[in-house]
Amino acid sequence: MNRIGLIKNHNIHSILWKAMTVVWAALIFELSTSTYGPSFSSGLMRVILDFLHVTLSQSSFETIHHLLRKLAHPSEYAVFVMLMYGSSSDPQPFAWRPRRALWCLLIAALYSLTDEFHQRFVPGRTPLLSDCGIDSLGGVLGILLYYVDDLVFQAVPPSMRIREPYH
Repeated sequence: MNRIGLIKNHNIHSILWKAMTVVWAALIFELSTSTYGPSFSSGLMRVILDFLHVTLSQSSFETIHHLLRKLAHPSEYAVFVMLMYGSSSDPQPFAWRPRRALWCLLIAALYSLTDEFHQRFVPGRTPLLSDCGIDSLGGVLGILLYYVDDLVFQAVPPSMRIREPYH
């Protein structure tokens, strides 16, 4: 592929990943509305458990439900940070770049704060700073996946690699 074609592919990649990042941010915002509060996730969990023919005591159900709701925070922010990181217009968008990683984490943490602020105005939702911490931890885990991938890839001898290096 010639240089112009390579640049064009990187631009398309960057635009698509940026679009996915914006869509994901909108999804995070939408999931913070009253529509997707505890009653929604509780009902969904009951449907899934009924489908699987699993019965839980009320206290077990409430504990698992609470844990799943809290696990949603780091999961959605891990994906958010990974999408941001991969949306770079750099010819090697997945190569480890510490400065880019820090910017992505900072943006995600700030977005988390705005999301919790938004919840102040949503009936039935409670804004918690601890959720911002959980969100940020998810972002850190997402970035760590890129970092570990880079470390592992560099440890593999070139003759055993099944893909080209990012940088």
